[in-house]
Amino acid sequence: MELYSDTLGSGPDLVILHGLFGSGDNWRSIAKSLSDHFRVHLLDLPNHGRSPWVKQQSYPVFARAVTDWMSSQGIENTALLGHSMGGKVAMQMALNDAQSHLNKLIIVDIAPRAYPPHHQDIFRALANTDLSQFKNRSEVDEALKDGIETTGIRQFILKSLYRNDEGQLAWRFNLEALQQQYDSIANEPDFEHPFEGPTLFIKGMNSQYIQASDQSAITERFPKATAKIIEGAGHWPHAEKTAAFLRILERFLEAD
Repeated sequence: MELYSDTLGSGPDLVILHGLFGSGDNWRSIAKSLSDHFRVHLLDLPNHGRSPWVKQQSYPVFARAVTDWMSSQGIENTALLGHSMGGKVAMQMALNDAQSHLNKLIIVDIAPRAYPPHHQDIFRALANTDLSQFKNRSEVDEALKDGIETTGIRQFILKSLYRNDEGQLAWRFNLEALQQQYDSIANEPDFEHPFEGPTLFIKGMNSQYIQASDQSAITERFPKATAKIIEGAGHWPHAEKTAAFLRILERFLEAD
């Protein structure tokens, strides 16, 4: 599987994995900010962005795709950052035999556990929106309002709207596979071996994705884990409090 990627800057490698419904491009502003000192790779995970669509998805499948991409690029010693779903992919990579590729791990606002289904409203709104009936992004946005009330979430999802080769509006993510196999995304990463490298968990203070009850699972899997909480941020701290996020990230990446 040949994942789509974009690379900015030069220096030590940093691979970034996006969340559900997203793409590597969501992290472009962060990558630009880091590009003077790091070679930042923005990947589109399978069933997202410009990467291939796959019938069977799971964290081992996604992790293997990223590991194979890294091998094809000759990347053997990199920092790896993952947000939300991408954080679980990053954890899966660190917890299996791919950990030899990694020197540091950054997990943004997700824990190594299964979550109850909580994207049903989004899936329902997307499934009920016939893109062939709309002429532009504004019309699609208006059609999604009833099912997805939060403007920020709609704007995030609409970043994956594009015109295909036939000139028709389409989603870059594989909606059918993501919806049908949602349990694979809600599930926890497989736990084979602890990751012994430096690990940082970044939590948005207003987000409920990481709880105090997750600490034992985190410590068991990532014995060297530390945590930072960003005040005033929710599930997207890199977008909501960018300056604070970058300070924390740069300090961790530059530490010995």
